Amino acid sequence: MYFVNKGPAMIRIAVANQKGGVGKTTTAINLATALAATGWRTLLVDLDPQGNASTGIGVGSNDRETSSYELLIDQRPLAEVVRPTRIPGLDIVPATVDLSGAEVELVGVDDRTGRLKTALSGASHDVCLIDCPPSLGLLTLNALSAADTLLVPLQCEFFALEGLSQLLKTVEQVQQRFNPALGIVGVVLTMFDRRNRLTDQVSTDVRQCLGGLVFDTVIPRNVRLSEAPSHGLPALVYDHACAGSQAYMALARELIGRLPERRMAA
Repeated sequence: MYFVNKGPAMIRIAVANQKGGVGKTTTAINLATALAATGWRTLLVDLDPQGNASTGIGVGSNDRETSSYELLIDQRPLAEVVRPTRIPGLDIVPATVDLSGAEVELVGVDDRTGRLKTALSGASHDVCLIDCPPSLGLLTLNALSAADTLLVPLQCEFFALEGLSQLLKTVEQVQQRFNPALGIVGVVLTMFDRRNRLTDQVSTDVRQCLGGLVFDTVIPRNVRLSEAPSHGLPALVYDHACAGSQAYMALARELIGRLPERRMAA
């Protein structure tokens, strides 16, 4: 199910898992930072009403006059809601708490699962990462309908495979109903603790089940990864030498190897 993009359009990657607390937002923030550092013009779309990706990238609540809510509900042009971050080459569409009502408001509108795809159609970036909420509602469906491919952070815990099975069923439904071209670029194991025997067992089970779909790189449990968002910085900027940052840089290189070549920013 590897993703193959045949055209020059922006690559859209949904970062999703219906289970919370798996490192999804941390993955979206640090991969976006790493991709921008390699010269890719990168867009991060915060589609989670909690707005953690926005906070973690340094965009405070007072700096979010427009957000992904206006993009989806009011159909404001992308250019009016996107804003630069302190990371060169990385822009963001921030999220506000207003987005929490979007699930209900989208029920009664036309093309309720395709609004994000329409909004992103005019983007000039090389790659877009969409940070999804920890649910499989209309916000996540919009992300999966807009995405070319899916990246799944998976915590190394007992119920990991059960949750993944549910997500894969949703992907199949989205392929059948909304987005036949949706693929899965990979599954990344997060919160990896080599001292824990369960971690090794889950890792072995996931790799036996999914084979090469699982990234070789694993993201370790790391204090600096947890500290960075409180400073409004990606871990790669907060402490680029820590084990978590090193892992995300390795993951970015592995991800790039699975994506088509892009023209670097001028």
